[in-house]
Amino acid sequence: MEIHTKIAALAAQLGAILTNKSFVITTAESCTGGGISYALTDTPGSSAYIDRCFVTYSNEAKHELLGVSEQTLAQYGAVSEKTVMEMATGARAAGKADIAISVSGIAGPSGGSKEKPVGTVWFAIDIQGNIHTFMQVFPEGRAEVRLQAIEFILEKIISLIKE
Repeated sequence: MEIHTKIAALAAQLGAILTNKSFVITTAESCTGGGISYALTDTPGSSAYIDRCFVTYSNEAKHELLGVSEQTLAQYGAVSEKTVMEMATGARAAGKADIAISVSGIAGPSGGSKEKPVGTVWFAIDIQGNIHTFMQVFPEGRAEVRLQAIEFILEKIISLIKE
């Protein structure tokens, strides 16, 4: 299945679950640049479960809009478990949502390091205060990293809220 078709199918599946559970979701995105919220809002009826989403590409935006501490950003960097946890918590509060998805990574082609190579992406899902984190290193290629990150997190959130 083509990745775009798969993302659309996952977004529709997630939308149905959110509608059924009367949950509101928000996103806090960095490397995906709004791709998750685009996929979710591309599904008809999404206004029932999305009110606001955040694209916080810079550290300043992460701090100002989501409340990520400057100390966290300085100590761990934007691409870290601690940062995505704070992004998710801040987004859930600011987005007045039951669930928040956050993502921050290095899509490339530059910006990687030995510790955090290009393709490294951290994710957090905050479900009513219960936070789950994940880290993946996707094969290089900016567009591919971004699309794989969107697909990955949609699959994870579906599996978590189906339980």
